[in-house]
Amino acid sequence: MKEKLLKRFEEEVAVLERELKMELPKEIQRARELGDLRENAEYQAAKERQTYVQARIGMLRRRMNEIALMNMDKIPHGKAGFGSTVTLRESTGQELVYQLVMPEDADGDKGMISTSSPIGRAILNREEGDEIVVTTPAGGRKFEILKLVTIHDE
Repeated sequence: MKEKLLKRFEEEVAVLERELKMELPKEIQRARELGDLRENAEYQAAKERQTYVQARIGMLRRRMNEIALMNMDKIPHGKAGFGSTVTLRESTGQELVYQLVMPEDADGDKGMISTSSPIGRAILNREEGDEIVVTTPAGGRKFEILKLVTIHDE
């Protein structure tokens, strides 16, 4: 899990660095050739993109350092934590399967929820059979943890 995440971030950094070093300078140069930079939308857009890409690369590198230092032994055995996959039954009877991931990997449509989301926080350190109540923007929801597969079990 840790290696997979680091590889994905490394690939994104490589794409962004290529854009920053190869493509954006060309766009900025083309925009400069158009004339007055104060009223040049192409120039402004390229400079804004350059700033965004630099910030994104910095954030990804910080996150990669955090992940590299993450002690997998501190992730609990038998309790929900980062990388765990949980099967929940909502009080309505509906079953849901979620994997607990980092915030930048969250995608509710794919069943990947952040450990810092309301449901993710409620699941952390819980075990199979536990009941949880989650306060969400849509109101309170009740769940039972039917199945838990931790990062250590995979």
